[in-house]
Order: sequence, then C-alpha cells, then structure tokens
Amino acid sequence: MSTILLLEDEENVNMGIAFALKKEGYEVYPCFCIKEAERRFEQTAPELILCDLSLPDGNGLDFVRLVRKRSDAHIICLTALEQETDQVMGYEAGADDYITKPFSLSVLLLKVNACMKRKNKQEESTDILYSEDIVFDRKEMKVKKQGRELELTKNEWRLLTFFLENPKQILSKSQILEQLFDKEKNFVDENTIAVNIRRLREKIEPDAANPSYIKNIRGLGYIWDKECR
Repeated sequence: MSTILLLEDEENVNMGIAFALKKEGYEVYPCFCIKEAERRFEQTAPELILCDLSLPDGNGLDFVRLVRKRSDAHIICLTALEQETDQVMGYEAGADDYITKPFSLSVLLLKVNACMKRKNKQEESTDILYSEDIVFDRKEMKVKKQGRELELTKNEWRLLTFFLENPKQILSKSQILEQLFDKEKNFVDENTIAVNIRRLREKIEPDAANPSYIKNIRGLGYIWDKECR
C-alpha cells in the first residue's frame, strides 16, 4: 500500500483529503503542524507528501527543504498563494508540483494517482526498452536506431524517456513542461517543447515532416504512437 504524509492545519480540509485518499486505497498519515510532520516523516518514510505552506509553527517550505535533503519522495504543495514568485520558491525548495486553494478533491486525486502510477511504472520497468527499431538503454543512457547510436541532448533524452515510459498515451504540453523541463527550475514555454520535439524527430523519424513515432494530437498534445516492450 502506497503511503502519503498529509500536512494541513485546517482540520476540515485535512479530514476531507485524508478520507478521499484512504478511499482510493492509500495509507495516509495526517499531520497538523511541522513538528508532527517531521516526526511522522522519520517514522514512515512516505512515498508522497502533500504539504500546506501556511502552518501554525512555521513555513511549509522549511519542511519541504528538510524532506528534500533526506528523501526523493514526491512533494505536492497545497497553497492559497497565487503569485508566480511563491510557486518559484516552492520549486526551488524542492517541491515537484503544487495545487492552489481552493481546489477540487477530484483534481488533487488525479495528480496523486498520476504521480503514483508513474512511480510504480518506473520501479517495475526494465533497463532496456524496445520500440520498433529503437533500443533505449536507461542504465547506459544510450539510444540506438537500427544499431546506430544517437547523440541526444539532455532535454531530448528526458523527452524520449517520458514518451517511451508512456507509449500510446496523449501527453499534454503542460505535463511535459511539469515532468521534464521544470526540474531544472528554469523558465520554459510551450515553444521550447515544440523545438525539442522537432529536433528529436529529426534524429529518430524516417521522415521528420511526416512523423510516425511522435505524433501531434491537435489541441491535446503529443503521443508516442508505437508499442514499447
């Protein structure tokens, strides 16, 4: 059973989130202050942390920094703050994602479930993936097409990794922004994605102008349109 540490000082909000998560099958450890959360964190080693930022005994970002020094747990910040600088500070502290209050529980559950699904898929995956004539070696960080090794940039590698781990799934531009490029804490926009996809297509597609691997789904995003094994 996947474990989640929930740090939220508003009792009704805490109880509502905890109930919804438990109903989804997660083991939840509700906390109402940083001190309690630190103790629970040491005891349980949670896989995911939902952390409010405005707390009675301090700033939630301090707890995020503490966790990030000791764990690679996924961290989603819960905040009533909407300023871009507050979001940037959250990412700089080590958060992976954020959701702004007021939010719907269904949206929060979608984020949590997607995170856990990716985590489980990565844990279960093998070092080598095959898709048509492409061989992708995670351990060696090498990609070969028809036996010839391709030279990829860091962003192209991350982009290809994301596609191959989610074949036949439409990936929105916002998902790609959040999962790949924002990890560098640099500002990026949708045009950055288009440029990287164009360059990756030029290296893997037989005809980059008529792609068969990475296809654009108008208005929705992109899809790796080949099976992977």
